[in-house]
Amino acid sequence: MVVFVSMTVLSIMRWPHDIHLFILGILSFAAGFIGRAARRQLWAGWPRIHISGMGLSYILLLTAFYVDNGPNLPVWRHLPPLAYWLAPSVVGLPILLWALVRHPLVRRTTRTPRLGAA
Repeated sequence: MVVFVSMTVLSIMRWPHDIHLFILGILSFAAGFIGRAARRQLWAGWPRIHISGMGLSYILLLTAFYVDNGPNLPVWRHLPPLAYWLAPSVVGLPILLWALVRHPLVRRTTRTPRLGAA
């Protein structure tokens, strides 16, 4: 919540320049909130929702960080600006998908019962 409030205040201070960071922050907060709520309230299929929400929240947070700070970072400053937007997703989404396929809680909730099994 502190990161969200500080992001909002800083975005408002430089509104026309930082509107894209504000949007990324809203999306990141929403994804994290949904992921946390799914776990705390044990929604149906909560492991998949929790992993997806938390993973997407982190990917969006890193995207905002690199979009804002990439031009000032030693290795990142040599990359094209499009890399700041895409690199977190290119790295993070395969990891997120791997977790959704391999995590024991997700696998347990997606198993279909065998016919004739008692």
